[in-house]
Amino acid sequence: MKDISMQELKNIATQMRMKVIDMIYKAQSGHPGGSLSAADFVTACYFKYMNLDPKNPRWEDRDRMVLSKGHVCPIQYACLATVGFFPESVLDTLRKEGSMLQGHPSMNRCPGIDISTGSLGQGLACAAGMALAGKLDHKDYKVFCVVGDGEAQEGEIWEAANTAHKYGLDNLIVFVDNNNLQLDGTCDEIMPNGDLGEKFRAFGWEVLELDGHSMEEITASIDKCYASQNGKPKCLYAHTVKGKGVSFMENQCGWHGVAPNDEQYKQAMAELEAQLIH
Repeated sequence: MKDISMQELKNIATQMRMKVIDMIYKAQSGHPGGSLSAADFVTACYFKYMNLDPKNPRWEDRDRMVLSKGHVCPIQYACLATVGFFPESVLDTLRKEGSMLQGHPSMNRCPGIDISTGSLGQGLACAAGMALAGKLDHKDYKVFCVVGDGEAQEGEIWEAANTAHKYGLDNLIVFVDNNNLQLDGTCDEIMPNGDLGEKFRAFGWEVLELDGHSMEEITASIDKCYASQNGKPKCLYAHTVKGKGVSFMENQCGWHGVAPNDEQYKQAMAELEAQLIH
């Protein structure tokens, strides 16, 4: 765990959002909405909590991050570049042919990616496997996983949740990015989830409900997860806003997978710049 102030974390989260917008604008392809909704807790993981060595990406004692909703990889790429896994100039190659930064994360291309993800619903199963391996090998690393609320409509999520409970994987910390929007509508319209926190609780998980854009609540919740060794996997049920930080993207389903044009890019970057506290 790193000693970093709350204001520093908030500023870094804003800077990561700026990098997301810049990457997607230059690529003219990508998924801004979910990348922005997940930005705060992904930033907290990489810049405060995760034990990593950018010079040794496959270090066996490292903490792991599984982006089960793999299409929001721009936020993960921004964090990986900033902490030193690859040069920040590589961010300009997002979604280009031959780039290590594909539209979904690839462990065979990009250092710092622990598992290739893309097909929704599969990442939590991979994360549970990593956490189980840690238990069997008597390692003390943590496995973080980001699951989308739309993705939680997939059956494999609940098979993995059941498995994590059976094996007492209290080294597994899952963020549910509950922004209530998916590709073509609200989650309630497409396939209502009900209360996902209660669902994970019914599967035997320890559940903490929080504002997914409050760095204070995010860090307090992760601290509780670290302190709790009760044999229960952890679910941080994070209420978020799709497109958070950019006014015209917030709560707009249309920004699920659309790149900004020149004017929108300038407005988005100006709004985010204004949020930095110097």
